[in-house]
Amino acid sequence: MEDKRTARDLGEGGGALRQDTISETVALVQTTNLATTHPMASLLESEYAYKTPQHGDILQGIIMQITPNEVLIDVSSKSEGIVTGRELERMDPEMRKSLRVGQELLVYVVRPEDQDGNVVLSLTRAQIEADWRKAEELYAAEEIFEAQVAGHNKGGLIVRIGRVRGFVPSSQLVSIRRRRSEEGEGEDSDDPELAKAVGKSLRFKIIELDRRRNRLILSERAAAREWRREQKEKLLSELQENEVRTGVVSSLCDFGAFVDLGGADGLIHLSELSWGRVSHPREVLKVGDEVEVYVLHIDRERRRIALSLKRLQPEPWSQIDERYEIGQLVQGTITKITNFGAFARLDGDVEGLIHISELSEQRIGHPREVVQEGQALELRVIRIDSARKRIGLSLRRVNDAEIEDYTWEPEGEGTDNPAPEDEAST
Repeated sequence: MEDKRTARDLGEGGGALRQDTISETVALVQTTNLATTHPMASLLESEYAYKTPQHGDILQGIIMQITPNEVLIDVSSKSEGIVTGRELERMDPEMRKSLRVGQELLVYVVRPEDQDGNVVLSLTRAQIEADWRKAEELYAAEEIFEAQVAGHNKGGLIVRIGRVRGFVPSSQLVSIRRRRSEEGEGEDSDDPELAKAVGKSLRFKIIELDRRRNRLILSERAAAREWRREQKEKLLSELQENEVRTGVVSSLCDFGAFVDLGGADGLIHLSELSWGRVSHPREVLKVGDEVEVYVLHIDRERRRIALSLKRLQPEPWSQIDERYEIGQLVQGTITKITNFGAFARLDGDVEGLIHISELSEQRIGHPREVVQEGQALELRVIRIDSARKRIGLSLRRVNDAEIEDYTWEPEGEGTDNPAPEDEAST
């Protein structure tokens, strides 16, 4: 009986013990929940909890102390970061001199913890890492940027993005003409054109990036092509007809001249170069000339711009009656010879016709018997028709004292056949 009572008593006491244990556990859980849900808990975790740095991390730090052998940097870790003396020796002298206590800067984690528990840091690798990341951003965005040429070698130019070395192959250059060796094999490593580029700022675009191979390839050609496309879009949206713009002659061809208006080329057709007769644009312009041009027409759909040079000058035939009179002696240059006469250009890009009958007192079979193209002559004005843009000239009457009421009409005038003077108009 005593054993049973003892057991019962123990059972009752054990139950009480279990009850106390359960109560304490509940209280502990409630306290824990309160701690984790309290508004200050997240603040403590975010503001005061230390983060464990990892190898390769780039962190923002503050210089706490500088000694000849090391630099201590606060990187918000459980222990301070340290830049070792070995790292300081490899550092750029200018960068080392610029370090100041309290300065904020980027650092690269070399080791999360050394034997003394400090985080081992590198300033140089942080800068290189930051520069590689910048290059990756430029590459991903296909962005055009300006950079200074740092050097050159046999194959092209060396350009740096921060501390990262980039290379521009000669095939990707547009502003520099390469000089080939006399044998025609390869290129001269002492190319003066490449040497002249050192120190200049040019536009580039990254066309290849491979960090594993430490390879960064730039292109001036791709940047120029993209830049001109952007500039042309901008110019086409802003340009208005009847505007006057300044440009540079970029090329000449048989049918006209192209003028760079600042990223986009416009065409001056041969007929718009001068009020006078022009056989080739080189008679009026040369590549590299800076000229003012008149915007004739803009075809935004076809992305074409038509320009004029002559529209900025007075139309010469509108002033013909004020500048010339019957009987006046003028200087002219033979520009064209036909079977029925010769054309001569006077001042102001006006061309007049010397009919074959007005070339000589003697009868001739062809004007080339008397005059040649390019020949400068003194001529006499014998007829003016400003409304029809015609002026008649005479070589044989140069020595006549005066000419009064001269009414000569060339053969064909007033008939169905075109008159010879029809080719005198421009």
